Amino acid sequence: MLPKHTVSRCAACGAVLPIANSSLEQCPNCRAAIHACRQCTHFEPGRRFECAQPIPEKIADKNAPNECAAFSLRARRLARLDAPERHPARVRQPLQEVARQ
Repeated sequence: MLPKHTVSRCAACGAVLPIANSSLEQCPNCRAAIHACRQCTHFEPGRRFECAQPIPEKIADKNAPNECAAFSLRARRLARLDAPERHPARVRQPLQEVARQ
C-alpha cells in the first residue's frame, strides 16, 4: 500500500496550496480567493444553500471571498507516488522467477 499525504488544491486551477499557511488569501497560481465556498470542505452543490453546515443565509457568489465562520479549507488524503517502495525486493523476486520460466 502506498503511503498517503494531505493535499489541498485550488478549486479554480487545481494548483497545490500550502495547507500550513492559514494566512493565505489568494491562490498563488490564479489569484482565486481561498476563503470562498468553492474552496471549503463543507461545499456541496446538492445541499441547501450548497453547504453541509447549517448557515443562516445563502452566499450568492461561491467564488468570492467571504467571512463564513464554518469555513474549513478542503484537503484530501492522496497516495504519495514519489515515496520509495516499502518492499521492492519482495515484490520483484516472484516476478523475476516467473520471467525465467
